[in-house]
Amino acid sequence: VQLQASGGGLVQAGGSLRLACAASGLTFNRYTMAWFRQAPGKEREFVACIRYSGHTNYVDSVKGRFTMSRDNTKNTVYLQMNSLKPEDTAVYYCAGDRGIILSSIRDADAYDYWGQGTQVTVSS
Repeated sequence: VQLQASGGGLVQAGGSLRLACAASGLTFNRYTMAWFRQAPGKEREFVACIRYSGHTNYVDSVKGRFTMSRDNTKNTVYLQMNSLKPEDTAVYYCAGDRGIILSSIRDADAYDYWGQGTQVTVSS
């Protein structure tokens, strides 16, 4: 299984970025996919996830600004990030798991597969 994240970059506050995570080597449409982020000196934090059903879940700090989606024909998930803030600056990681239970979807330890991370920097 491989997860390849892309789309990070430097953007001014209020701007937008779209991250993508392309998956291979798995039955993609049966997987829960998620985005986590880690800022320097901080713990890895759940950002959003999307179940194989298409149901999404977001951390409160990004609700209304970020949208996660999936394209099962391309084995890819996306994170559209709008109204970015300096506190969104972090390395963003995509993760995937097939057998994850609902109560664990925000738990990084519950995901078996991880991408390499993509840097998002938001300047003030």
